[in-house]
Amino acid sequence: MKNALKLLPAATLAVGLALSAAPAMAQQPAPAPKAAAAPAQAKSSPAAIAAAKEILQIKNATAMYQGAVPGLVEKTKIALTQQNLNYQKDLNEVAPIVAQQLAGRQNEIGEGMAQIYASEFTEQELKDLVTFYKSPLGKKLIEAEPRAIGLSMAFMNSWAQNFSETVMGAFRAEMRKRGKEI
Repeated sequence: MKNALKLLPAATLAVGLALSAAPAMAQQPAPAPKAAAAPAQAKSSPAAIAAAKEILQIKNATAMYQGAVPGLVEKTKIALTQQNLNYQKDLNEVAPIVAQQLAGRQNEIGEGMAQIYASEFTEQELKDLVTFYKSPLGKKLIEAEPRAIGLSMAFMNSWAQNFSETVMGAFRAEMRKRGKEI
């Protein structure tokens, strides 16, 4: 139980940072429930969408979702297998067929991301970002940011684990004042 309490803050921080840093770090996104689909975005100009797509290409955003279809097919197969053990052989045979039928659908993610970028930034801002990311500093940022975020996550996890011991000590001290040892 003590170890579980230590890991909880670290895990919470890591998940929070991972979600906020997803464009730089993610390899394979978790599927969002259909109810949590992105709200309809205002119609952006073709030039804004093109600039947004260029930014995503420069930042290699496809690395985030390139394995989405096979990953979701595999997760679904596992869930169905757990619910239908008698169909394991069939589900193993059907999975590659489903993956083939749905191949390429991950590109919908990139299109959606471009629409979101185009709705969050003006066309000129997007063009300025393209210029920045093509500059030496922009290239350095793209190259160094994943490592910086990874090191930051490791630091935050370490800090959270150490701090959780401080929090646990404070709880124990307060409970001791009440005559209760935990």
